[in-house]
Amino acid sequence: MKNALIVVDMQNDFVTGSLSNEKAQSIVSNIKKKIEECVDEKYDVVFTRDTHDEDYLSTAEGKKLPVEHCIKGSFGHKIIPELSNYAHIVFDKPNFGSLKLAEFCKKENYSKIVLCGVCTDICVVSNAILLKTFLPEAEIGIYEKCCAGVTEESHNNAISVMKMCQIDILN
Repeated sequence: MKNALIVVDMQNDFVTGSLSNEKAQSIVSNIKKKIEECVDEKYDVVFTRDTHDEDYLSTAEGKKLPVEHCIKGSFGHKIIPELSNYAHIVFDKPNFGSLKLAEFCKKENYSKIVLCGVCTDICVVSNAILLKTFLPEAEIGIYEKCCAGVTEESHNNAISVMKMCQIDILN
């Protein structure tokens, strides 16, 4: 039985850059500790990176969120320094959920997948639901104390949605 920890979008722009917030900064040590625990338990650790091109502001997302972020090759696109040593498997994704990540997890036949990262209410929830769709019999969970949303309310709403979709909410 194989297990995976998915670390969603822990990039400079979300933690200290153009879309940073205090909650994202506050979960960094929790995530690092969780990664170390999962490595000790022989989980595969997989990262995602929000990835945009220079034309971001002309895209559908850019028109609704007109803040340049995670531009490929920029400092903001990189995994934060505190976690970068663990980022050996990385999926760049141009939108909220990653089909390539879901396909990879299905191919690897993970029986348990846990997620953490940012933003709970956008990319974490999108990937959790995609993974549940691609691997309906796998145990899918979220480490709530290792996630941060855009706001506390939207974070809590995403947690509720994931509970309703039979995704486990873990400490």
